[in-house]
Amino acid sequence: MKNIAFLILALLCFSSVIYAQTFTEQDTLRGSITPERTWWDLNYYHLDIDVNPDDKFISGSNTIRYKVLESHQILQIDLQQPLVIEKVTQDGKELEIEHNGNAHFIQLQKQQKKGAFNEIVVTYSGHPKEAINAPWDGGFSWKKDENGKHFVATSCQGLGASVWWPNKDHMYDEVDSMLISVKVPKGLTNVANGRLRKLDTATNTSHWFVSNPINNYGVNVNIGDYVHFGEKYQGEKGILDMDYYVLKGNEEKAKEHFKDAPKMMEAFEYWFGPYPFYEDSFKLVEVPYLGMEHQSSITYGNKYMKGYLGRDLSESGWGLKFDYIIIHEAGHEWFANNITYKDAADMWIHEGFTCYSESLFLDYHYGTEAANAYVQGIRKNIKNDRPIVGIYGVNYEGGGDMYSKGSNILHTLRQVVDNDDKWRDILRGLNKEFYHKTVTTDQIEHYISMQMKRDLRPFFDQYLRSTKIPVLEYSTKGEKITYRFTNTAEGFTLPVRIYVDEKPKWIKPSNNWQTQRIKGDLETITIDSNFYIDTKSN
Repeated sequence: MKNIAFLILALLCFSSVIYAQTFTEQDTLRGSITPERTWWDLNYYHLDIDVNPDDKFISGSNTIRYKVLESHQILQIDLQQPLVIEKVTQDGKELEIEHNGNAHFIQLQKQQKKGAFNEIVVTYSGHPKEAINAPWDGGFSWKKDENGKHFVATSCQGLGASVWWPNKDHMYDEVDSMLISVKVPKGLTNVANGRLRKLDTATNTSHWFVSNPINNYGVNVNIGDYVHFGEKYQGEKGILDMDYYVLKGNEEKAKEHFKDAPKMMEAFEYWFGPYPFYEDSFKLVEVPYLGMEHQSSITYGNKYMKGYLGRDLSESGWGLKFDYIIIHEAGHEWFANNITYKDAADMWIHEGFTCYSESLFLDYHYGTEAANAYVQGIRKNIKNDRPIVGIYGVNYEGGGDMYSKGSNILHTLRQVVDNDDKWRDILRGLNKEFYHKTVTTDQIEHYISMQMKRDLRPFFDQYLRSTKIPVLEYSTKGEKITYRFTNTAEGFTLPVRIYVDEKPKWIKPSNNWQTQRIKGDLETITIDSNFYIDTKSN
């Protein structure tokens, strides 16, 4: 008994150490809506920087305009080391700053009156974190192209935009509009989000304006020896400018390969509704890493190959019918950039829906059987090692299953709807209901539940908040089938389509044994493999 008690105590101590190492005060300051964030609402950014690739150095300022929601005198700005805030001013007066790691608390002198619009200017500089394995370990990617010219790009999802520029680095509050001014060496071009408003040739400074709300990690700069081509796309909201920036020498293969872009736009406008950022155009920009969903400035580095760097993630054959990065990252324009999670714990809203968009692209262009084969094929990537929903308030995302498992969750719901027009209405409705908004998992769950007229809380508890996969146990005798679910969350039920004599039938299993009479030869029974469940025949 003493040994067992000692072991339990040791495990408890060990787990508490892990927790302390995983979640610190800095995690809370980064991942929660602190009192110093909640009282002011972002209105406008002007990020104005000089990028020096030779020295891997940046310097400049961010003008932050905000609306006062409640009177308060301390404002939190985030900027990650080793970058340094040199000064913060308001109305020309320098302000005191209390630094706490990557969080910086500005002591405002001017009385902050409710309803007023005020500005601060944050001046900063330094050598930003260099990305080790972009985009998963982000920061600045300082590379050279085949001709020895600088090839530079940013990526910062999860890590946070404050890794390279000062801002309110929490996803709940998106800035309404933004100007991005970037000075780069002569002979190089900078491409950022939105539309090019002006190019100052004397200083080689480009000014890009974003007229729609944008999340922090969606902001990017891309610097290279770029050439540009484009096309006009006739979309649901009119003419959409689709622009492409690639390294000099890659124009011809890009013109052929980027034919997937208008095909993507056609499929996703059908399933999800109008592209959410017509005013800001759509761009594909070549970068020295795999790619990222930067809003209206999708970055591309898939080496002009089909699939994922030439690989079919589903092993079904269908994954080589499209360029994974173009389809997946552009799908994020609807789920990540239009509909954005408020907390990193809900990142599955971005990745689950967008991974699912790959199969919808196939469905639109190649048919439902192709889509079914693809989404079932990616199940082999599911580990069920961690819940898909993460931990709130500490910038902690859920497990990697948010991609393939998230896709299969949605695919299962599509089977329950059993009406593709209705399913399409739900997907388009999400993008209309939450247009340019930040959301929670609860809001997404509630919306789908209301549209399907089903209480889906146990369903989402099962698939998002646990790692257990429902097991459908069944046995047959004559014309009777007896069945139930095991390995389920409390209250879990799910209608399942089965086939008898190759004809579709429905059963409605719960945790209790049920018996149902079905006409036909039950020895021919098969369970529809589009449902993400395990089965056990007794």
